[in-house]
Amino acid sequence: MYQPSTTPYQEHRGFKRTFRQGHLSLGLFFPLEAFEGDTPRMLDQVALAKRAEALGFSALWFRDVPLRDPSFGDVGQVFDPWVYLGYMAAHTTKIALGTASIALPLRHPLHTAKAAASVDQLSDGRLLLGVASGDRPVEFPAFNVNPDERAEVFRERCEVIRQAHSTNFEPIRWNGGELLGADLIPKPTTRQIPLFVTGHSRQSLDWIARESHGWINYPRPPKIQRMIVDDWRQQVMTECGPVYKPFIQSLYIDLDALPSTPPSPIHLGFRLGRDHLRTLLENLQEIGVDHVILNLKYGKRSAVDVIEELGTHIVPHFGAQVSDKLS
Repeated sequence: MYQPSTTPYQEHRGFKRTFRQGHLSLGLFFPLEAFEGDTPRMLDQVALAKRAEALGFSALWFRDVPLRDPSFGDVGQVFDPWVYLGYMAAHTTKIALGTASIALPLRHPLHTAKAAASVDQLSDGRLLLGVASGDRPVEFPAFNVNPDERAEVFRERCEVIRQAHSTNFEPIRWNGGELLGADLIPKPTTRQIPLFVTGHSRQSLDWIARESHGWINYPRPPKIQRMIVDDWRQQVMTECGPVYKPFIQSLYIDLDALPSTPPSPIHLGFRLGRDHLRTLLENLQEIGVDHVILNLKYGKRSAVDVIEELGTHIVPHFGAQVSDKLS
């Protein structure tokens, strides 16, 4: 952990557990519960995380929401993502741990680089680093960030993190500072922690395809999502050649107890039974979606029951299915 790894990110444990080309896998957003408003209870999260791991979910995902903004209506998992990642890393052994996503302009890049590498080492290579430019207006003045500059700041901080993880005592300079005569440790378990850009983060698609290891996007009707996935694959081919870079999306679900309940729209997702959920996921897999992060916020049933049903009847049909005994 004192020297940069020479292992490529494709061999990263979290990446291998979550992604295999042509195979859709499933993850869960924290908080693992259904709740109204913006105040989750955050009860039994460790037990639920352990059960999700045992049932074969590929990843657990953590939000970066530093402030409670009533107009936004969402506080993520309440706790700081890096602290909560460390907490959950200590209570799990196999499941990947992802951020969706760290708002890079709000955080010093060396702090982000050190926190990410620390979690990656402490979890034995399970961190998936989702990043974003930030979209909640109240946060920018609170953290003394000019929102008009976040596109450039985002690009710059991605590069600082990359250099801090993959070099040894080399100078790093950026608009906000410079690192000279010192080195950031620990280094991650692979040369780079798999990094995923969320939405466009005010960047062009060619930049995202070139500089990231995958793309986190939003739920859309399958016909529209197919076009976006196709554009992504083409852009990756243009910028990087035949390199596999996963396409990820979120999906809110209210899983009805009746398996045959047909889908009806809810915010960024559907209320539906498991039979129709499986069909939807099969359609997403067919169009090239690699990973779906399920969010249980708008559900009517307990997370215990929903996670158990998903793990018993849905998860076995999907997943990267890696043979690594540690995964």
